[in-house]
Amino acid sequence: MLVVGLYAYVAHSGFFESLGLNPADTYYNLLVRGFRAGQLSLRKDVPPGLARLADPYDPVANALYRSESYRMHDLSYYNGRLYLYFGVTPALILFWPYVVLTGHYLSHKQAVAIFCVIGFLASAGLLRALWRRYFAEVSPAVVVACVLALGLATGVPVLLARADVYEVPISCGYMLTMLALAAIWRALQEPARSGRWLAVASVAYGLAVGARPSLLLGAVILLVPVIQSKREKRPVWMPLLAAAGPVVFIGLGLMLYNVLRFDSPFEFGARYQLATTRQVARQFFGWHYLWFNFRAFFLAPAHWNTHFPFAHDIVVPPLPPGHGGVEKSFGILTNVPLVWLALAAPLAWRSRPTEAHAVLRGFLAAAAALFGICALTICFHDSANVRYEVEFLPTLLVLAVVGILGLERRLADRPGWRRAVRWGWGLLLGFSVAFNLLATVACYADADSNLGLALAKAGRMPEAIALYERALQLDPDCAPAHNNLGIALLRSGRVQEAIGHFAQAVQIKPAYAEAHNNLGAALARQGKVEEAIGQFEQALKIMPDYAEAHNNLGSALWQTGKMPEAIEHYEQALRIKPDFAEAQNNLARLRAVH
Repeated sequence: MLVVGLYAYVAHSGFFESLGLNPADTYYNLLVRGFRAGQLSLRKDVPPGLARLADPYDPVANALYRSESYRMHDLSYYNGRLYLYFGVTPALILFWPYVVLTGHYLSHKQAVAIFCVIGFLASAGLLRALWRRYFAEVSPAVVVACVLALGLATGVPVLLARADVYEVPISCGYMLTMLALAAIWRALQEPARSGRWLAVASVAYGLAVGARPSLLLGAVILLVPVIQSKREKRPVWMPLLAAAGPVVFIGLGLMLYNVLRFDSPFEFGARYQLATTRQVARQFFGWHYLWFNFRAFFLAPAHWNTHFPFAHDIVVPPLPPGHGGVEKSFGILTNVPLVWLALAAPLAWRSRPTEAHAVLRGFLAAAAALFGICALTICFHDSANVRYEVEFLPTLLVLAVVGILGLERRLADRPGWRRAVRWGWGLLLGFSVAFNLLATVACYADADSNLGLALAKAGRMPEAIALYERALQLDPDCAPAHNNLGIALLRSGRVQEAIGHFAQAVQIKPAYAEAHNNLGAALARQGKVEEAIGQFEQALKIMPDYAEAHNNLGSALWQTGKMPEAIEHYEQALRIKPDFAEAQNNLARLRAVH
């Protein structure tokens, strides 16, 4: 009840919903409206201007249609129609049934909360079943602590802090993988009915893939009960059919869905996004992302200081070529240290009868395989985001709490040692839960900052400034909020205040190229050109392909009479961004006088 209540309390609408949209016009409900109208595309008209673009996937050309006026950011555009590349499962199992039953549309925030609550309850039910079947000697107080770990140390509270369209399929995948694991547990426990439970697991996992295709390879865990049947010399054809049939059928349905939308069974629409960067030729997965993402997801410690909420973004190392960047991710081995207790999970089956040994080992092997495969898949992805960690962190926490139960059982007749070990894992649990909750507060601040940015672009500057200030009350060290507030103040003519906030942003986050560029622009407006040049150069050291910084540096150099250097930077800006109108105009004017 505590965890579910906390989920309801921290659930917060993300960027799109916070703009005050009618729930019927949010992305998943647009998809449902399309389905109800007999089409696979969204129930949303394509603006004639977008259809006339020579290259609709050029982020400069389509910027107007991604703005708050049209609200088409991250939609997929193909053959004159708009589609959703996010997984279809949430629409099929929740959004569509909800509108049919109630006549109302569900918000993304509500959907994420529902999926997270069910996923947590499934993992808590699985823990209870494990406890009652194999760890009866463990006290209820320990199990309660383990339930808190499954609810509050899994990254789920952070996911809820900005529940938007991105979080909907991830939370749905979390729920369905937990349900699949629970069904696999029942299949291992009840050999006589393993076929039925395997079919349930297969349906759940197939739907999980429909929500998050990145979970696909994890479907191998469905074979664990089949292997168990073979080892026990029981017939394997029926469990094999039950394990493979539903997930294959759902997979074929997804492939047909893709063919009907994008003329390819393997295209979900990600390449046809209307996004801030060109997606058509983007390499979404690659070996060269592996080590960088492993450090971001597993090793990188949070930056700690004495200001609430104390835990802040990791220090991001240089990005590999083509990487899309890091957004709020954190190393789970350093920031959620309770996961180390997964190494104690093998104690769960030690010194047990052969049957119990085999069942526990099989189930833990399935959970370990699911964690490892999902984590490895995400490490190959071209970006690192905190929400991606929910694809593998909850499963690792399942292994960790089994490790706690194993330690409790192993030390049942050694109370002194058991008390010392309890203090140890209790401290790890406290730190892990505290970090998750503090990271949730930081995400609240980030969400307010992003919403303020959208309002500023829409010309609602006083509202934007109020949101930035609220974000900084939550997290005084939120560098994006300082930067965005500086932009708003600069546009409002409050230059000196803007400089103060830009300076704070770069002090908090020295590798913040945009803040260095903005600080330079504000200094240049005050006539402090030499200081401005230093900030533009610092921005370019961090991000050499930053076209706006090249353009601004060119203008600053022009003011100091360094014409050739200015021309060089304007030309570089245009090489990076050929349609950069301001740089084109500046270069033409400079050549006319030089």
